[in-house]
Amino acid sequence: MWSCMVYNETDDNVDLRLCQDFGLILSVFSLVYLIICFPVGLCYNALLVVVNLSNKVTMTMPDVYFVNIAIAGLVLNLVAPVELLGPSFTRWPMWEYNNELYITLLILFNISSLVIMYSTTLLSLDYYIERALPRTYMSSVYNTKHVCGFIWGGAVLTSFSSLLFYVCNHVSTKIIECSKMQNKEAADAIMMFIGYVVPAVAVLYAFILILRIRKESTPLDQDSGRLDPSIHRLLLASVCMQFLLWTPYYMTLLVHTVAGAPGSHSNRQHLTIYFFLRCLSELLAFCSSFAIPLMYRQMNKNFSHKLQRLLKRLHCRDQSCPHERSTVQQVVT
Repeated sequence: MWSCMVYNETDDNVDLRLCQDFGLILSVFSLVYLIICFPVGLCYNALLVVVNLSNKVTMTMPDVYFVNIAIAGLVLNLVAPVELLGPSFTRWPMWEYNNELYITLLILFNISSLVIMYSTTLLSLDYYIERALPRTYMSSVYNTKHVCGFIWGGAVLTSFSSLLFYVCNHVSTKIIECSKMQNKEAADAIMMFIGYVVPAVAVLYAFILILRIRKESTPLDQDSGRLDPSIHRLLLASVCMQFLLWTPYYMTLLVHTVAGAPGSHSNRQHLTIYFFLRCLSELLAFCSSFAIPLMYRQMNKNFSHKLQRLLKRLHCRDQSCPHERSTVQQVVT
């Protein structure tokens, strides 16, 4: 909880002023996010999902992964208002929530982060497979849909292991099974390793393979069945943006895992700085829910055509649209 009540009149006024300034900064940033970023992210994530699902015939492998990321972004959009208007991010909270709601929000946040990071990672690996073996259909839309289902299942299972530590950290020590598991550092260590280290290594490996194959010009480069070249720029931009926005959050988990919660071995000023950086890193992570769909909208050449096709279909309604029949014929041929 963000509060400066630990300081009293006998404390150094500089520490109290620093705490109040940090609280004011977080409040302003939270309001800016909720006023601008939240509605934009909510609209574009929903638009990305609806447009692609309404044009399933023309979906490609990257589209499936970005739809998966957009769904996780919608979950973050649901968590953001409750979290940012709560006592942790603002000096004037609109509500207080108990431990049960706090744990629920944390688990949803962790699941979304895992889905986003692993969707980005597998997109990089599948892009390399599609570049190297474009006609094997190993990275087909059909297979990618099943992979995305496994991503959600794995994220839930991974979050469940962390959930045990978080729950036992908030319940009474009278429960013998939980008295030995009241270790929040262990939960952060699990999320740090599975949610960041593994995807980072996998993305780095995929990029090395992609760079190696791009240097080797082959007759397959002229294959009409290969992905659009703009997908490479979209992939590079989205991966860089995801790691840029999520790295600060996972670095705070690393600090908490290695050094423990500041405050027990340091003064209250260090504790205030740590929690400020922790909240600021979570706010940056929330920003991924609107940055990625905006990039997809601007860099994907086919999205505008799909959107126009959807609008025409809504205009035609029950009538059969001529452009829809021609599109289906082109895809079939």
